[in-house]
Amino acid sequence: MAKINDSFSKLAAGYLFPEIARRTNAFLSENPDANIMKLGIGNTTEALPPTLVKAMKNKLDLLSNRETYSGYGDEQGDTPLREALVNYYRNYGVELDASEFFVSDGAKADAANIQQLFSKDNIVAFQDPAYPVYVDSNVIGGRTPGYSKELQGYENFVYLPCREENGFIPEIPNQKVDLIYLCSPNNPTGAVMTHKQLKEFVDYANENKAVIIFDSAYCEYIKDDSLPRSIYEVEGAKSCAIEINSLSKTAGFTGVRLGWTIVPKALVCQDSEEGVINSMWNRRQCTFFNGASNVAQAGGLGALSKQGLIESRALVDYYLDNAEIIKEGLESLGLVCYGGGNSPYIWAKTPNNMTSWEFFDFLLKECHVVITPGSGFGPAGEGFVRISSYGHKENVIKAMNSIKENFKNVK
Repeated sequence: MAKINDSFSKLAAGYLFPEIARRTNAFLSENPDANIMKLGIGNTTEALPPTLVKAMKNKLDLLSNRETYSGYGDEQGDTPLREALVNYYRNYGVELDASEFFVSDGAKADAANIQQLFSKDNIVAFQDPAYPVYVDSNVIGGRTPGYSKELQGYENFVYLPCREENGFIPEIPNQKVDLIYLCSPNNPTGAVMTHKQLKEFVDYANENKAVIIFDSAYCEYIKDDSLPRSIYEVEGAKSCAIEINSLSKTAGFTGVRLGWTIVPKALVCQDSEEGVINSMWNRRQCTFFNGASNVAQAGGLGALSKQGLIESRALVDYYLDNAEIIKEGLESLGLVCYGGGNSPYIWAKTPNNMTSWEFFDFLLKECHVVITPGSGFGPAGEGFVRISSYGHKENVIKAMNSIKENFKNVK
């Protein structure tokens, strides 16, 4: 008799973004003429940079010719792309080998799948608030007995609160943990860790034979050159950290799908020597994955070219301009805001002690603007909302004007 994976039933609630869509659609069904302005999900809106488009069209031309057609590529990623990634990290003073890069169809899947390399007995620590896939994938992976209303979190998970008083930067665990999920610039708070703050986690991980899973998907939004864009800029990180990155938010590849994971050969944990975890991930990818789209990889190679980087960074600047418009607009209403500057997200405190979902409903119904409630990212997110800068600038301006005009109705 077949049995289901009952860990799915341990998930505390529906996935955050489908719930946002459900509430939005319910409002639209009652108000079909409403013009909804979406500043919720971090989905890019602007056209792909021309160099990337040209590279993908050229690849399609090759695929349309029998003499130049190609099918399956290497599961780890095309060699020229992996070598281009080596050069990309070299710009940050980081030396890696092409065999330590594994190209994928995006960071989200890798962030979930990477925990397959580690024992179910591992104690996992998460930034709180955090991107939901980190927590949910470990629930499904069987690392918790279930959700505790008393704890306001999952049993056996260690939450590292990111609050106003600590600048939304997590503190070192006060107990021994085995896996640590970090994201910088952070989604959702927009906070960026300094070299010193990251070094504390790297030292902790090396001392405890723990592994850091570092999500750097928003690294191109860091405009302050004093801040690290890769965890490998920190001494000692190669022996304790896996880094996940993506072109989704830097080159508009949310729909094209292309990312990568770095598993250094120097990486070790309690029961493995150098090279073992790299080899395990290689085996995992070869067994479960046929490689990223060859068209997307051609676009990725274009994105990492000199002209591609110029065009992609102009796209990043566009969204950062949007973030500035949002932050200035909300602050003019007296709201306390964080993020922006080095991040595409604004982390705003809800007014009048409203809950995250109450403020979500107010903005939807009164202003026709969709944002993301902070409580959906974890217990420490309550009392905040995330506003995304991903949108056409004219729509962002229109959304902010609507909020300003209707804010007097907030209760």
